[in-house]
Amino acid sequence: MARRLMRGGHGVVAHATDPEAVRQLAREGALGAMSLDELVERLAPPRAVWVMVPAGAPTEQVVTDLGKRMAPGDVIIDGGNSYYKDDVRRAGTLRGHGIHYVDVGTSGGIWGLERGYCLMIGGEPDVVARLDPVFRTLAPGLGTVPRTPGRAWRRPGGAPPSGRRVGRCGRAAETAGPGPPRRPAGRRSATRP
Repeated sequence: MARRLMRGGHGVVAHATDPEAVRQLAREGALGAMSLDELVERLAPPRAVWVMVPAGAPTEQVVTDLGKRMAPGDVIIDGGNSYYKDDVRRAGTLRGHGIHYVDVGTSGGIWGLERGYCLMIGGEPDVVARLDPVFRTLAPGLGTVPRTPGRAWRRPGGAPPSGRRVGRCGRAAETAGPGPPRRPAGRRSATRP
């Protein structure tokens, strides 16, 4: 993701637990940061920090640590695989300190560098709008596939972070597939013999 952003003309300050990964991105044009303090220090306010760590305790720790270092008006973007109720809670906690929180369910894997990433974005509309150049750079282009009539990028206004909730609904629809809901094998309806 950092490489796609740099290719798109964005400045990137890179931090990771692996110092060699930071050094590699620095060789490619990013500013390296070996600590969260250095990361925050190297970003111009209002800052936006995109967090990509495993869901659960690692995300909780990084968001908490960043929240202690960032200032009102700054944004923490969680692009990992967090549970949406955790996102809503984190947004409320950070809001009390004037820090914005955007949750962005992200998929695309290693192919995202070339193809782009699917982003399911949840956050305050004005904050999401401010970050739109970043999201447009990371998202896939239109390519040669024609758009489905009547479909476009949409987001309900005023909702708390909900990008991953949208993603969960999408996965449920993909899993269910076309047609009526399927019953697990071996189960019978109460109305059938």
